[in-house]
Amino acid sequence: MKSLNGLALAVAALLITGCGGGGVGSTGAGAGASVAQLTGGEFASADASAAAAYCKQTKGEVFVRYPLYGTNGSSPLRLAGERSFCQYTSKKDGSRIHILLSTLYTTKPSLAALAYILAPPTGSCQGNPASCYCTLLGGSDQFGGTAGNGGGWYNKNSEDQTLEACIFPDMSSIDSWGLAYHANGIVRGIDLTKVMRYKYPGSKG
Repeated sequence: MKSLNGLALAVAALLITGCGGGGVGSTGAGAGASVAQLTGGEFASADASAAAAYCKQTKGEVFVRYPLYGTNGSSPLRLAGERSFCQYTSKKDGSRIHILLSTLYTTKPSLAALAYILAPPTGSCQGNPASCYCTLLGGSDQFGGTAGNGGGWYNKNSEDQTLEACIFPDMSSIDSWGLAYHANGIVRGIDLTKVMRYKYPGSKG
C-alpha cells in the first residue's frame, strides 16, 4: 500500500512522463493538453456500446443508475442524469464491486484507477469508513454534504440498489466500499487490475 502522498506523487509522475498509455507526453494529444482534455473529454465521448460489451466480456454486468437524493427520508428525489456501471460479482463469496464503465474501459490513467491500484492506507475518521476513505482520496460519494440527507446511484434491479460511488474530480469512479476493502487487502467482486484496460507502469495486470 502507498500513502496518500504517494498517490499524489504517482499522478504527478504520470503527468510529467506520460507513462501508462496516453499521458501528457504521449503523441495522442498536444503538449499543451489539459488534464480535463485527456480524461474528461475521453470519458464524455467513450463508446458506450463497446464499453458495455467489454464489461460483459470480462464477466461483469451493466447497470444504468441515476442519482437519488434524500434516501434517508421518506420521499427521495431523483436528480438529472444517469451513469452506467459495471458490476462484478465473486462466485466464491458473492461480494461485489462496481466501476463506472468509462473508468473500466479507458486505456488512460484515471484518479479512481490509481486509487484502486496504489491502495493508500485508509486512515481514520468518524462516520462511514468507506465514505471517509473516499474523501481522504480526494473523491466524494456524499449527497448533501454532511447534512445526513443521504443519496447514491440507484438501480432497483441491483443487489446494491443505492450505490455509494466514489467520484473523483476527473469524473472517474469506483464504489467506495470496493476501494476501502481493497486498501485493506480484501478483493471484492474481482481484482479490477485484471480487467481495467488501463495498466499502471510496471504492473503485471
